[in-house]
Amino acid sequence: MRQIQAIPNKIFDEIHLQQELKRWRLHRKKIVFTNGVFDLLHQGHIASLCEAASLGDILIVGVNSDASVKRLKGNNRPVLGEQERALILASLLMTDAVVIFETDTPKDLITSILPDVLVKGGDYTIDAIAGAKEVIAAGGHVHLAKMVKGISTSVIIEKLKNK
Repeated sequence: MRQIQAIPNKIFDEIHLQQELKRWRLHRKKIVFTNGVFDLLHQGHIASLCEAASLGDILIVGVNSDASVKRLKGNNRPVLGEQERALILASLLMTDAVVIFETDTPKDLITSILPDVLVKGGDYTIDAIAGAKEVIAAGGHVHLAKMVKGISTSVIIEKLKNK
């Protein structure tokens, strides 16, 4: 039961995340960061998160706030609210920390974390990844995760509309 009670403790604001980062770095943990909307968690998300977690010791997941999702994807999104999405991500074994960010890109968050590894889906190019230049300049690297073909939240929503 104690493990279930610990799930919300994996959700951080940026100030408390910085405190944890200091502790993890003191213990020489390799920090991995990835981000996304994670609306309607699916097989593609799980595969990407597992791949990201395999690249280091600590996986931090940035989650777009509800306001930023609406700006990026329209007024019908997100389907699930930011706190619910954060809690679902925090409940996953591979996730060590979840942080919600308000901006449309996680560049400022990534710059404050400066992870050892920045992970995004293989549908991106390194030049198009927010924060990639800063991570590389700090000695880290960027990893493009394999995509699960035909799986996305948008595809799932379309299937539901057509039923």
